[in-house]
Amino acid sequence: MSSNTHDTSAPKRVKHESPLNHYLSYIVSILLTMLAFAVVLYGDLDRSFILIFIVTLGIVQAVIQLLFWMHAKERGHLFPLIFIAGGAFVALTCVIMAVYWVWW
Repeated sequence: MSSNTHDTSAPKRVKHESPLNHYLSYIVSILLTMLAFAVVLYGDLDRSFILIFIVTLGIVQAVIQLLFWMHAKERGHLFPLIFIAGGAFVALTCVIMAVYWVWW
């Protein structure tokens, strides 16, 4: 005999993110891209400033896309974030090693 037990509690509601967050993150990403393009187009700035500025804008844009488009800010995404951080660490280590290898 099987027992028919039904859960009579209220159904759990899934919290959905508002489309407004996606629109805002898209607009911010476009603005960051336009800002990077404008800095390069202006061209009268120091090359090292331009490089550092564009890399910083790229990191900010990557964080925005991780948080809003890949939903990294939600619960249950700890392991993907750990692996992304590990991959970023390995990539950064490889870049630093390549720079030192070429310069010395």
